[in-house]
Amino acid sequence: MEVNPNLSDKAKYDLDLVELAVKGDQKAFAELMGRYRDAIYFMLLKMVNNKSDAEDLTIEAFGKAFKNIHQYSPNYAFSTWLFKIASNNCIDFLRKKRNNIVSIDGGITDDKENDQPIHLKDETPDPEEHLIKQQKKVLMRTVVKKLKPRYRILIELRYFKEFSYEEIAEELDLPLGTVKAQLFRARELLFNTLKNSDIKLG
Repeated sequence: MEVNPNLSDKAKYDLDLVELAVKGDQKAFAELMGRYRDAIYFMLLKMVNNKSDAEDLTIEAFGKAFKNIHQYSPNYAFSTWLFKIASNNCIDFLRKKRNNIVSIDGGITDDKENDQPIHLKDETPDPEEHLIKQQKKVLMRTVVKKLKPRYRILIELRYFKEFSYEEIAEELDLPLGTVKAQLFRARELLFNTLKNSDIKLG
């Protein structure tokens, strides 16, 4: 494995962690996540402008990176590779979201500034996408069952029943801040399990 001699001390430290992670060291995975989670989250938040989506995309980014960590090449910093995965995943997310909207030009003039496009949501489900979604849910449920009950119920309410944070807080009679903190922890545990499975996130 050819290592770029110009890597910074920070990047070299990351490389040591990556090498440990490739061997299955759970602490190395956790430390890498701790070092970059906030930076990734705030980058994604700027891209999607939605806290909940940014949190989900943060977990997905680490899930994808850790699942493919053996493909990382030390020709460049681990952080560069990780941010590229996160931004590409986010761009895919935004593209899929945009594809669900059919844009129809409302005006017939050449004055584009005054034309008001009409956005209609495409409600027609793609059969293949629906099937993939269902298969992924079945696999996810299998993994979720391995979590402790208090974390399992949070994941189930958030992702399977699609409750909002406020609805979860009301359902479980917990403060909103506690729900968010515990859900973030639940997702960390979930993703730790996922990275050791064959389930692809996204």
